[in-house]
Amino acid sequence: MVIQFQNNNITVFQSALYMTTSAIIQTNEAVIMTDPNWLPTEIEDIKSHINEIRGDKQLYIVYTHSDFDHIIGSGAFPEAKVIASKQFDENPNKKDIMQKIKQFDQGYYLNRSYSPQYPNVDIVVSEDGQKVEFDSFTMTFYPAPGHTNDGLFTVIEPYGLFLSGDYLSDIEFPFIFSNYKDYVNTVNKAENILLNHEITTHVPGHGTTTQNQQEIQKRINSSKYYLEQLPHDNEELEKYLSEKYSFFEGMRGIHTDNKKMAEEIL
Repeated sequence: MVIQFQNNNITVFQSALYMTTSAIIQTNEAVIMTDPNWLPTEIEDIKSHINEIRGDKQLYIVYTHSDFDHIIGSGAFPEAKVIASKQFDENPNKKDIMQKIKQFDQGYYLNRSYSPQYPNVDIVVSEDGQKVEFDSFTMTFYPAPGHTNDGLFTVIEPYGLFLSGDYLSDIEFPFIFSNYKDYVNTVNKAENILLNHEITTHVPGHGTTTQNQQEIQKRINSSKYYLEQLPHDNEELEKYLSEKYSFFEGMRGIHTDNKKMAEEIL
């Protein structure tokens, strides 16, 4: 599996599918991972890396949301303590999500060394600013609905890490699968996170990790522009998206669905 980004504390793996990321953060007291994904060989690469660095430290997995591609590796880490949003924990569609994983593996003839399962949540996040504190670092969480209703932002300090899940990507425009207004509010929340935390590294769920402050702000601005224009779009956005996003042809249908969702507010 490709290592997209690496420094002393963090390694970001990138799947061959959809540039999906899985971040592994090494601290003095614990190892933290986001969204183990996609292919069986990629999960094995992630496991090998964790086994190399973990020692006797507790492994935590932060699930940014419940889309099946982000939980597909969950069964490979039964020893992990799981952190996710209240909505993730109470998701009424767990069986449907697991069925999508089964269909994916059946469709591509994939065998896994573990049984996929919907994660059991150990630490449930229900409010903005909820923290999990250790001696040497703190994780601060913010519910982030809009893409799905169970999204979660995570800030890890003092490392300056912002783990945004399927928001603020440099390769995807906003995918609004849950609620347009929630998505707008969540992007504004991301901007406030930049103001209230010293963020040095941004890891999106799909796309490229960056330590460039201007790039992080650019991603916020691009999402805000798209969301502002979407309810009133007369096809101008398609030109903007096709020029900005290399894989727009593969995402065109999502833009069409986004428009229908945004128009419902008018």
